[in-house]
Amino acid sequence: MDFTPIINQVLSMLWWLVPLAILGVLIKSPWFKGVVGEFIVNVSSKLFLDKEKYYLIKNVTLPTDDGSTQIDHIIISKYGVFVVETKNIKGWIFGNAHQKMWTQQIYKYKNKFQNPLHQNYKHTKVLGELLGLSENQLFSVVVFVGDSTFKTEMPENITYGKGYIRFIKSKTQSKLSESEVISVIHKIESGRLIPSFKTNREHVKHVKENIAKKLVSQTCPKCGGEMVLRKVKKGQNIGNKFWGCSKFPKCRGIVNIT
Repeated sequence: MDFTPIINQVLSMLWWLVPLAILGVLIKSPWFKGVVGEFIVNVSSKLFLDKEKYYLIKNVTLPTDDGSTQIDHIIISKYGVFVVETKNIKGWIFGNAHQKMWTQQIYKYKNKFQNPLHQNYKHTKVLGELLGLSENQLFSVVVFVGDSTFKTEMPENITYGKGYIRFIKSKTQSKLSESEVISVIHKIESGRLIPSFKTNREHVKHVKENIAKKLVSQTCPKCGGEMVLRKVKKGQNIGNKFWGCSKFPKCRGIVNIT
């Protein structure tokens, strides 16, 4: 009996499974989640912010003394310059403005990640130096998208979804003149690195190098012991790498790699 037609039919079915599997991995990747989060913020800003009053510049990479920093969104208006950081994270979120690390919890699984306000501080500082603006003319805003719930009290500039729109509209005192707004837009557009795959690749490389430098001397935040590189084996963040205490399970200290 000739099994060739059956084999060809099976191979034809498997061929369609390969791109589906790749798509499934892509959808679960941090990169894709970041893209979705930024898309949501882009669309909501265009829909709910008056284009005559607010100007959006997205995905801005600025040069720094040690490499570069990348800002998700900058919204410019006479009411100030809003530096927006997007986080597409699920689960319960624990943290406050002063903690270095926050906690994400999904059922029994807990994951540490950098305080997004601290992360956005560098963006705001670099932008302020470029524009020559004072602190009261700049606003740091963090937007969580996805199925997340704050389990601790958060500052007003940490928001869900469209909450960042309300925060921006709550600022009604003029901080910039019309000519200053135009000048700010020009300085950002002329001072940013040209948006391209190369720019993004070099920025990612710079971030990874900084992380590697920090992790060379990584010690357990709970017991001070040596850390070892591990990989999440199940749950929402399966496949992600993190530093876990070498004394596990006696000590369960971890440091997330962001």
